[in-house]
Amino acid sequence: MVGRLVVAELERIGATPVVIARSAGVDLTTGEGLSAALTGVDVVIDTSNVETLSAKRSVAFFDAATSRLLAAGAAAGVRHHVALSIVGCDVVDMPYYLGKRHQEALVAAGSVPWTVLRATQFHEFAEQMLDRSPPGVALALRMRCQPIAAAEVAAALVEAAQGEPAGRLPDLGGPQEELMGAMVRRVAHAGKRWRLAVPVPMVGSAGRQIAQGGLLPGAGARLGVETFDAWLGRTR
Repeated sequence: MVGRLVVAELERIGATPVVIARSAGVDLTTGEGLSAALTGVDVVIDTSNVETLSAKRSVAFFDAATSRLLAAGAAAGVRHHVALSIVGCDVVDMPYYLGKRHQEALVAAGSVPWTVLRATQFHEFAEQMLDRSPPGVALALRMRCQPIAAAEVAAALVEAAQGEPAGRLPDLGGPQEELMGAMVRRVAHAGKRWRLAVPVPMVGSAGRQIAQGGLLPGAGARLGVETFDAWLGRTR
């Protein structure tokens, strides 16, 4: 989703995006088509992702995809590697986040000068949660977050790509804290998708870390403009 928005933002400012995706004949996990795709490329913006609840699968994906992308970028003379990451991925022990930690470590250890932007959950995540819920049910996670519009994240990534490599940037978060469960219910109500809201507590160490604000942007964070309710009104 963010990749598509990054492409649109690059086109808007008059840059020339090269899409690296299976749909374009390029596979990051195997390296197929990657060298050819990066020929003449100045900056890489990595928004690659895998949908999984498995730590093993997350680490394996980001190890393969990031390692191949960095190696191919170095060989092609890429001057700047920009990677999208997640606020709190280093302090919240969710299995998927272990892959993001590994990705960040690979980028920082690589030979291509780099920038990492950590963003909070997107406004769009609430609707994704609703879409993934069983029929007639809205799974409402009891999760503190400070969501941001994905379009604002895409614009920040493009802004970073236009600048010099900066290492880890300040966190990027939304303008106000929300509860994910309440967001899911508001999405369902706005779309007249009447469902039974089922609270789902976040348990274990990850649940405690989230309750303590582990997913909220840190000190010195950059905050977006569009609130969740404003985004909901704009997109319904």
